[in-house]
Amino acid sequence: MVDISKANQQAVSKMMEARPILKGVALAKDVIPDMKPNLLLHAGPPISWERMSGPLRGAVIGALIFEGLARNEAEAVALVEKGEIEFDPCHHHDTVGPMAGVTSSSMMVYIIENETHGNKAYSNLNEGYGKVLRYGAFSEEVIAKLRWMNDSMGPLLAKAIEASGGIDIRALLAESLHMGDEGHNRNKAGSIIYTAKLAPWIAKVAADNEVESEVLKALGDNALSVLNPVMAACKAMSASAHGVEGSTMVTTMARNGTDFGMRVSGLGEQWFTAPAEIPDGLYFPSFTSKDANPDIGDSTITETAGIGAFAMAAAPAIVTFVSGTPQDALNATLEMYEITIAEHSHFTIPQLEFRGTPTGIDIRKVVELGITPRVNTGIAHREAGVGQVGAGLVRPPMKIFEDALVAYAQQYNL
Repeated sequence: MVDISKANQQAVSKMMEARPILKGVALAKDVIPDMKPNLLLHAGPPISWERMSGPLRGAVIGALIFEGLARNEAEAVALVEKGEIEFDPCHHHDTVGPMAGVTSSSMMVYIIENETHGNKAYSNLNEGYGKVLRYGAFSEEVIAKLRWMNDSMGPLLAKAIEASGGIDIRALLAESLHMGDEGHNRNKAGSIIYTAKLAPWIAKVAADNEVESEVLKALGDNALSVLNPVMAACKAMSASAHGVEGSTMVTTMARNGTDFGMRVSGLGEQWFTAPAEIPDGLYFPSFTSKDANPDIGDSTITETAGIGAFAMAAAPAIVTFVSGTPQDALNATLEMYEITIAEHSHFTIPQLEFRGTPTGIDIRKVVELGITPRVNTGIAHREAGVGQVGAGLVRPPMKIFEDALVAYAQQYNL
């Protein structure tokens, strides 16, 4: 008989002991496992072009234009419909990406190494706000920014990070939680810390003062600068806990804009999926919930690792962005203790007497108590090419936890 409690303690301990270090920036094709020119990675569980949502299709079109494989939307769509482009989840390649998450072979990506267990994870660079590829926009200005990030920002960040010897993202996250972040939708403190740590090294290695100034401004103006390395760090932490025999702990939650998908430590590579829901939140002027696409993105890797909505008590100011009250933020974290295995040994919340964040979602507790995980998220327009229209809160469908529990009982003959 499998000892579920022992297996879950082993899994959650591995996740909390993981020490993710930002080691560098490189081209996706040079570091991401099995990356190739006609392969596009995307957020969430596997999905075909025919079932892709508007924002994911828009990001695919933009990536093909960025790669020079298509000159415009029509050529990009034709390439896909001829079957010349392959798609695969980021998670199948140790990678994560916010919102659409589309990553192509020529894009620069962050490299995270978990120094405790030796595994690596990757994420693309953050584009900032406005019309951006991750929300499905693919206009000329979007492509131009991607090229600047690849040609100017990425190489300079690579040199600076190498010169620094690496940045401890777990330590950065622990500090930012004490400064009002929750690590998913609110990364203002973390991005400031990140910029402050990199700035001296950028100044030291930069050969062009103009590029140095532009990169520092881009980092400083973007309150989400650190989100992508944080996501890759969370991926490295959760991946180290995957594959523990008998564990019922969730190691992946991700959405592709059509389906919400989940994987469980003791159930191998099987995805459990159900239709993604539309977030409940605040919308930018001129937009409403009728414009919203269902939930999308790999950023739920933050909640999987014990931050994001699970750490909302540390970030009461986030309610001005995702709706609610400061008490709602406190209640959100308290509720998540009901469905988790442990309190994090490194991520603590001052507002709760430095109690560790609720960490390690147990599918048994979710089904037994009828409480699904909370998720903070951005909201993409449902049509390709528009971009972000708001931000809010969402929960995964209960069905994926019920299906996973049935599969667990079958696999372990319970």
